[in-house]
Amino acid sequence: MSFSLALLVAALLQQVPRSQHGSITQRVGITDIAISYNRPVARGRELFGADGIIRWGRVWHPGADSATTLSFSRDVSIAGKGLGAGRYTLWTIPAEPPQPWTVIFSRAVGVWHTPYPGESSDVLRVTVTSEQGAHMEALAYYFPVVTPDSALLRLHWGTTIVPIWIKPKA
Repeated sequence: MSFSLALLVAALLQQVPRSQHGSITQRVGITDIAISYNRPVARGRELFGADGIIRWGRVWHPGADSATTLSFSRDVSIAGKGLGAGRYTLWTIPAEPPQPWTVIFSRAVGVWHTPYPGESSDVLRVTVTSEQGAHMEALAYYFPVVTPDSALLRLHWGTTIVPIWIKPKA
């Protein structure tokens, strides 16, 4: 291999990915929550709906590349339903407002963002009502509310916000 070809290959391997990696951690009481994901960027695209890249009523992984993972150091409840300590991937079924979204926690870890691993890997499904807010160019997860016994996790992309209440079990 020539030196210039080797340099080209090295440069291609070092290109910055379009969806940058993100992570967030939050302690709630004595429970640690960690989220690891890749952040797709809107880049002027229609995001949700019949003309969007994410269709209503179809399973969508909120992230890019490898599936987004959430881990909990202790048992928690999500939107009032129990979920054991451990590591999970996150999937959703978006719905046109005012219909609620389905949020899915799957035991299938170490998977790519497509295809959905299937209902047989689901550990928990909850429904939540999406909200609208300011435009978020890159998908983000954040905790705008944290108390000693609960936290509000928001999945936010474009103007769509999906709130998920997490409460550690005592």
